[in-house]
Amino acid sequence: MFKDFIVLQVDGASIVGQLYLPDSKAQYPAVCLCHGIPSGNPPDPGDGGYPLLAEKICLEGFAVLIFNFRGTGDSGGNLDILGWTRDLQTAIDYLWGLAGVDKSHMSLFGFSAGAAVSIYVASRDKRVSCVAACACPADFTLFTEVSEPQSVVDHFRSIGAIRDDAFPSSVEGWLDGFSLVNPVNHIAGIAPRPLLLVHGSRDETVPVSHARRLCEIAGEPKQLAIIDGAGHRLRQDDRVTGAVLDWLKSWCQHYGS
Repeated sequence: MFKDFIVLQVDGASIVGQLYLPDSKAQYPAVCLCHGIPSGNPPDPGDGGYPLLAEKICLEGFAVLIFNFRGTGDSGGNLDILGWTRDLQTAIDYLWGLAGVDKSHMSLFGFSAGAAVSIYVASRDKRVSCVAACACPADFTLFTEVSEPQSVVDHFRSIGAIRDDAFPSSVEGWLDGFSLVNPVNHIAGIAPRPLLLVHGSRDETVPVSHARRLCEIAGEPKQLAIIDGAGHRLRQDDRVTGAVLDWLKSWCQHYGS
């Protein structure tokens, strides 16, 4: 397995990521991993994070790209959901340009807000061959229907996801971005490409009803997997990563990979 650090430039911000390539001279399917909005809690020392997940997927024969959306991790900029869609679009452009990537197998694997952004982008970019969306909200009313909109900005500023004092220039405009990205308005646009929705039955952040609502609207082929007893942090659940990997591999085989 080969690993390389990359930096992409989007809207004047440096988007930092890591690329994992399998030990294969043949063309390989690609997966772009998309994280969610940071909680602000200290990381678990025993959690290998997205690099560990990327390595696991890469060992199954996939090229894997992970990166920090703007306003998170080592990337620059401020948290902005519409900006996140442009970050992901640039990441897809980067993967698409790699010589070893099989362009018929370009998958998105997202968690929470990263899943929402994946659905939004995939509905517009037909280069994406399939989408696995874990703990995905049907909408962002958690942020957009609050009595004090400034409190949402203040929260993200307190955890370091909004870094510039002058950002956003308009709180209302910034929140409108979340409404524009609402997955419930875009998920039908993924069909006829495959969609997998995975949700924990005890998700404390995004109720499982969101997954059922999205599944009802989505076109075929689609699959909904409810993980019994699981909460919101599905990346740490081996049942989830195993199920998504099996699903990704099955669609690669389905298309003759």
